[in-house]
Amino acid sequence: MDYLLYLFVPFAISVGITPLVKRIAVALGAYAEINERTIHTGKIARIGGVAIYVAFIVSMTCFVEVDATFNAILIGGFVMFMGGLIDDLVDLRPRYKFGFQVLAALIVMLMGNVSLDVIRLPLGIRIDMGIISMIVTFFWITGITNAINLIDGLDGLAGGLSAIVLIVIASLALVVPRSDVVIPSLILAGASLGFLIYNSYPASIFMGDCGSQFLGFSIAVISLLGFKGSTIITLALPILMLLIPIIDTLSAILRRTLAGHKFSDADRNHLHHALMRRFGHRNTVLILYAITALFGLTAYVYIVNKAAGLICMAIIMLGFELFIESSQMISSKYHPLLGIFHRLVRRRPDEEKETEKQQAEKEEQ
Repeated sequence: MDYLLYLFVPFAISVGITPLVKRIAVALGAYAEINERTIHTGKIARIGGVAIYVAFIVSMTCFVEVDATFNAILIGGFVMFMGGLIDDLVDLRPRYKFGFQVLAALIVMLMGNVSLDVIRLPLGIRIDMGIISMIVTFFWITGITNAINLIDGLDGLAGGLSAIVLIVIASLALVVPRSDVVIPSLILAGASLGFLIYNSYPASIFMGDCGSQFLGFSIAVISLLGFKGSTIITLALPILMLLIPIIDTLSAILRRTLAGHKFSDADRNHLHHALMRRFGHRNTVLILYAITALFGLTAYVYIVNKAAGLICMAIIMLGFELFIESSQMISSKYHPLLGIFHRLVRRRPDEEKETEKQQAEKEEQ
């Protein structure tokens, strides 16, 4: 019942204050911009992340006794939230947006001592990360923050995926067990789910950068708390749960680099855009929800049965690679696996003809 309370209270707060946030956004003229990446039409408020943030902070105050680490996380989260809110209101340049991300990451790492310290490999091998720990942690936090921000392209997508990932993290933390990870994960999931009431297709309000960057930052930090000092495989579990935004971000980097564009340039070739062209808006969101839940289930399966978990991981990764190649998300020339398959298929008829020709020559002799 306590766990349900951690979900319900932030959910109720988020549901209750989102209409107020929408009125404030309308009064401020804080509407979502329309560019090459967006698909919405009309004026839609875009600072809905304020509701998520307030619901999270109020619930954390009620249920969590903070220490130095959580104080740093809350301060870093505030910096990230404010950076996103300012961007929603005045459209910051990419370098300034990244500056807020750097500051938030440094606060968490230096004040909260949050970092990936050790990787334990099979056969008892232990790798102390040392200075590399700070570098890996920094890129993890800023990378996941931007990944969630980029995936926020369809109604309800970023909020729904984040809620699923957070519930999975909480479930895994129950097994470990890590109660300090379970509670904030459920609180943030509840705040996101409450906002989805208004953000699901067709959305009446968007979370904006203040919401997507705060969610991405929080998920990155919470996952580090849950998997700190991991084995090499369990280190991959948070990556697996966040595979959709990670792959989408890496594909965007490669795609824009190959095309000679800046990473900050918007386009409509993201994973959700590719799916939407085939399945429509609502179905695409539901498909990505299902895939994310499948990734989360696979991570949980690995905790219970390592062999089954590894097999599931391999199958999922293969399927994702084939989809990326067939949808041409990166480039029309990027198709290593499909290229091999097509070459093999084309060779078979040629080989059969050659064999028949040789047999015919032997019969003539």
